[in-house]
Amino acid sequence: MSAPGYRRHLGVFSSTMLIAGSMIGSGVFIVAADMVRTGHSGSFLLIAWGLTAILTLFAALSYGELAGLFPQAGGQYTYLREIYGPGTGFLYGWTFFVVIECGTIAAVAVGFGKYLGSFFPAVSDAVWIGPHLDLPMVHLTRAIAVGPYHLGLTPARLSAIAVVALLSAVNLYGVKLGTRIQDLFTVAKIGGLAALVILGLWLHPAVAPAAGAYHPATHDPVLPFLTALLVVQTGSMFSADAWNSVTFIAGEVKRPERTIPLSLLIGTTMVCGLYILANGAYLRVLGPAGIANAPQDRVGSAALEALLGSGGGLIMAGSILVSMFGCLNGLILSGARVYQRMAEDGLFYPSAAKLNVHGVPGFGLWIQALWTCALTLTGTYGQLLDFVMLPTILFYIFTVGGVFILRWRQPDLPRPVRVWGYPFVPALYLLGAAAIVGALFLYRPSFSWPGLALVAAGWPVYLAVRPRAVPA
Repeated sequence: MSAPGYRRHLGVFSSTMLIAGSMIGSGVFIVAADMVRTGHSGSFLLIAWGLTAILTLFAALSYGELAGLFPQAGGQYTYLREIYGPGTGFLYGWTFFVVIECGTIAAVAVGFGKYLGSFFPAVSDAVWIGPHLDLPMVHLTRAIAVGPYHLGLTPARLSAIAVVALLSAVNLYGVKLGTRIQDLFTVAKIGGLAALVILGLWLHPAVAPAAGAYHPATHDPVLPFLTALLVVQTGSMFSADAWNSVTFIAGEVKRPERTIPLSLLIGTTMVCGLYILANGAYLRVLGPAGIANAPQDRVGSAALEALLGSGGGLIMAGSILVSMFGCLNGLILSGARVYQRMAEDGLFYPSAAKLNVHGVPGFGLWIQALWTCALTLTGTYGQLLDFVMLPTILFYIFTVGGVFILRWRQPDLPRPVRVWGYPFVPALYLLGAAAIVGALFLYRPSFSWPGLALVAAGWPVYLAVRPRAVPA
């Protein structure tokens, strides 16, 4: 029986819920601690999140024009391929599969397992199941180090594998079922985040400024304000990432040339607004010192314990589990569509090009799940994500820059949606993103250069598979 084509089931609401659900994971509950330790003040924290919100919205507006031009499955891969050719498209798809998507899923899944330990203490990442291997840190240069790595299976990683397998299997039965799960969990986590904001901003007395002030230790590095603002974007932008997930499933969206740009605008604005308000609530409840010194950087848990007492930590753990489950579903659902489009172009396993009887890329879902599970066993997922943050921003730069290239090269192409504020909005994004890249090269070389090396490793692979690729 031949597999049917993609089925257009998603409207504006489900598309927006996919964006919001993929964006909201665990980052917003954690990264504020390191941001305050870097910037040393509450005002710095809010300004940093404000910059993230502006850059994310500007990028989403730019992607809206590209989504109208290329309303096919594959999203950013398709845009890069159409603008720059199959080589650039492949390098993005390679990085996307090797670490951006599968690494993100692995990181969130293991985080899910760790938070599950709040309710089931036996589920931890400190006990090994069977043999394991510890590899020490290796210094490649004085500034660049990789490791240490702890390879093996733990109860938390086993839980991660189970939830990845479960959601991958569920999404085999069609995009309609996957999006129903996404809608349900996204509405729940938006409600939970909104409740935290309301409790923190309006129903709790503010911490006295003197009592909540953060005084960095003498050995803490002190960066200039603008440099610190750019460097901490790795945390806040990662927390706000995956907003482009809906573009990957354009083949299953109703009227994608209109629906995707609108859902990008609504979803990114809503989530970034909630993030800024949530961090405002953290500051009111904990103050900068409480945020910076939160146990294990679990700022959300510390805030809810301050609001609701000892039971608040468990409530927050439950909220984060819901949040991460919805985030995992959105990432798993959308990612396989990229591999399917690459396979159609002859740049991925041929079997990934086929859709199953439910109209979804079943092979892509399973190969994504297998590689994700392998990453959970390495214990390197967090460092891999650090490595790839710079290439991720670089690919965003190339994609947004494509708006200018296409306006110049093909001005007569029908554009159902044009980026608002052109040329200033995409130009300001490019300026801000380029500044972040420069700061990472200067101040985070241990993350930056390995990330580029990971992307470059895809080039010989491309040369090997290129003879099967369709012409640009």
